[in-house]
Amino acid sequence: MTEKMDGEFREASGSRTLLQEPVGHSRNDNIRHTSLSFAPPALPLTSPNNWLPSPVSQTSMIGDRLSIEQDDEKAVRQELLDDEMRDVEAQRDTPEPQPIAAEYLVSTRAKLACLAGYFMLNLCLTIYNKEVLGRFPYPWLITTLHTSFGAIGCSILLMRGWFKLTRLTTKSHAVLVGFSFLYTVNIAISNVSLAMVSVPFHQIARSTCPIVTILIYRFVYSRSYSNATYMSLIPIILGVGMATYGDYYFTPAGFVLTFLGVLLASVKTVASNRLMTGELALPPLEILLRMSPLAALQSFMYAASSGELQRFAQAVSSGNMSSWAWLALAGNGFLAFLLNVSSFQTNKLAGALTLSVCSNLKQCLTIILGIMLFNVNVGVLNGFGMFVTLAGAGWYSKVELDAKEAKKRAQAAQQLG
Repeated sequence: MTEKMDGEFREASGSRTLLQEPVGHSRNDNIRHTSLSFAPPALPLTSPNNWLPSPVSQTSMIGDRLSIEQDDEKAVRQELLDDEMRDVEAQRDTPEPQPIAAEYLVSTRAKLACLAGYFMLNLCLTIYNKEVLGRFPYPWLITTLHTSFGAIGCSILLMRGWFKLTRLTTKSHAVLVGFSFLYTVNIAISNVSLAMVSVPFHQIARSTCPIVTILIYRFVYSRSYSNATYMSLIPIILGVGMATYGDYYFTPAGFVLTFLGVLLASVKTVASNRLMTGELALPPLEILLRMSPLAALQSFMYAASSGELQRFAQAVSSGNMSSWAWLALAGNGFLAFLLNVSSFQTNKLAGALTLSVCSNLKQCLTIILGIMLFNVNVGVLNGFGMFVTLAGAGWYSKVELDAKEAKKRAQAAQQLG
């Protein structure tokens, strides 16, 4: 049975479809509409409803559409997950910004004030020791005097409420004991090596402390400085070498002990800075209070073991110590206490490297004061070396000020970002 609809004939009983050209259409038109010659399989035409998809077909179409939507949703989720993973990897690969050093957060005025006080007290103590205590050949007892005045002075300031003690753990107490031992050993190595080398060699060896300080920061704390900072240290070190040029003499043991003293002095400077700016963040007066009694005890024990205490007792019993001598010792101890406070405060505010540079500059200023006050004769090379050192110190100061401004701009950019 066949049924005609719109010029098309379909076999009701078969799956094949025969198409007849509609009236008014030529065969050429059929050629242009070749897509009409491929019809879907025939459906039984029992009623006009046969033109609608069957319920099974509708379910299949809905299932296909849902499957496509689920696939699209999975693709979107996977793309978002990939983007998130890429962001995590990018954050992991991006190096974290280095924290700004404490000395770059201090105002320039406060830093210059501390440096000026440090230089003044250091030069005053040098002149005091030369003029008043030049005939007091007891270096370990002098160290005991200095550290004892440090302990007494800090105790008085603690009772006056200038600072408060921090609650420390057993580990922190052990660190401070080790620091006091480092302080004493550094003095011991310096005194012993000075007897085995000439003074000019000892001074030029000590001028390399800034280099050792940089190496400690680089390999222990992964902190680096700008190339301009490295370059500015060259004239400072060379200038000190020329300013202190003289008879270079040293024994093999003296050479080793001198540079061991340079290493210990640099470690002490960096360690004291970390105690004040690192995890403990102790105030300078508290460090002096906790360190000075231990260092005084260690220095006194060394004086007793080396025979200084016995020689000093003999000098007292023979009447060589007048009341003016005792007063001079008390003044020296008080001045040393002020210098220790200034040194620790300057180390905290200006940084360990700047303090090492100041030690080099102090040598040149000491020579200049010796020329002015004690008529010390120097050569042309020594004078040119002092000029080079002062020029290098000015260059270093300019570099540090530029670095501080750059750090402040970087910090402001991070806060805005």
